[in-house]
Amino acid sequence: MKIKSILLTISLIFSALLISGCGKKGESWAYDYEPETEILALYEDGTAEFKGEKYTYTKDNTFIHLRSDSKNQDIRYAKDGESIVIYEKSTYKQPGKQEDGLGGIWVADNGWSFAFGEDGKFSEENIFFGHYSVDENTSCIKLMYDDPIPDVYLYFELNGDELTIEYPWPLVGTTKASRKG
Repeated sequence: MKIKSILLTISLIFSALLISGCGKKGESWAYDYEPETEILALYEDGTAEFKGEKYTYTKDNTFIHLRSDSKNQDIRYAKDGESIVIYEKSTYKQPGKQEDGLGGIWVADNGWSFAFGEDGKFSEENIFFGHYSVDENTSCIKLMYDDPIPDVYLYFELNGDELTIEYPWPLVGTTKASRKG
C-alpha cells in the first residue's frame, strides 16, 4: 500500500511539472522575416529564452536585461505597435590603417561590414549605399539609404579600434504553429 502511495505522489508531481512547464509565456517573438521561428520568449515567472539560451530577465522601457550564470546581455528594444524592434550588438574592427573617429572600413568577425566616408556617405556590406549622419548626444547613426529602404537608426560606441553597433531587427509575435510552452 505504501508503494502505491509513493508512486501516486510521484506521478502527481510529474503531472504538475508537465502541466506548468517552464512558466506561462508572456511574450513570444520572432524575426519579421521568419515569423514561425521563436527567438525570444519572456515568461511570467521571470525566465526567458533568447536564441535557445535560458536566462532570467527584467525589463524596463528601454532594455530587456537577460542574466544567466555564464552570460549577461542588455538588449535595447522599442515597441512598434503590435511588434517590437530589438537592437542586437555586433563589434567591428578597422583592418589596416586606423582612421580617427567613425570614418573608414569596419568589419565584424562574421564578415559584416560598414564603410563610413568623411563625405557623409556610407556602405553597408558593400551592397547598400547612402548617406549618414551622427548624433553624438544620443550615440546614434542615422542611415539614409539610396534604395527605397526606410531610414535606420543604429546606436554605437566607439572605443579605439572597436566600434560596437546596436543594429535594429524588427520582431513580430511568433506564429502559433511553432510556439513552445
